[in-house]
Amino acid sequence: MRALAALAVVAALAGPAAAQDERPETTWTELRPTILGERPIGDGAGLVSLEAPKRAEDAAIVPVTLRIALPEGDARRVKAVTLVVDENPSPVVGTIRFAQSQRRFDLSTRIRVNSYSYVRAIAETEDGGLYMTKAYVKAAGGCSAPAVKDPAEAKAHLGQMRFRAFAERGEAQVQVRHPNYSGLQMDQVTRLYTPAWFVESLSVRQGDTPLFAMTGGISLSEDPTFRFSFAGNAEPVTVAAKDTEGRVFTQTFPAGGGT
Repeated sequence: MRALAALAVVAALAGPAAAQDERPETTWTELRPTILGERPIGDGAGLVSLEAPKRAEDAAIVPVTLRIALPEGDARRVKAVTLVVDENPSPVVGTIRFAQSQRRFDLSTRIRVNSYSYVRAIAETEDGGLYMTKAYVKAAGGCSAPAVKDPAEAKAHLGQMRFRAFAERGEAQVQVRHPNYSGLQMDQVTRLYTPAWFVESLSVRQGDTPLFAMTGGISLSEDPTFRFSFAGNAEPVTVAAKDTEGRVFTQTFPAGGGT
């Protein structure tokens, strides 16, 4: 009897904790038709994974990593991955597309999270199938947080790019200097909101071979940065970006990296 009573107490204590893990997804239920229509979505396990902190140190620069990794014998290939933050004012962070569909590819970036939210990675395969994985991130105020850099400094370095290759890791990193204003940030002097102004597209190619292309929105952090899988060869790497004011930034780097 005592054993049964003890088990009942454990179950009672475990119940609320388990319930807390089942966070409601009301916002996603409303968003999904707008983003994906009525297309069915499968479980992304074994195809795409998402790494994000459970509690972010800075809601304006939350690191996330997408990993495409299909098991041996799986003939599918991923042609695009869309990143979504349910509770952000503009939920779609961006879509990464691959001209040459991928079986294995890692990509890390930094995003804004405006309130406690699920972050989702939705992979699309060559046959049109959709597969999703998600992570819950505790962060708040990322979209309205003031820019780190002074506006004058940001404009002075606007569009400057950096490219670094890490041959020993099979990775490379690209950064574009841009304030990426969200439209929700208040100017601390005028007390007016700074209009949205951000990098809306970016592409990376090596020689004539496209590596990936991104279309993004206000949820990408200031100075958009991408770290990605990079086999590398002797051909130069070209990065091209365009912002919402129509400004185009392009730079070509030696394969080993440079600024």
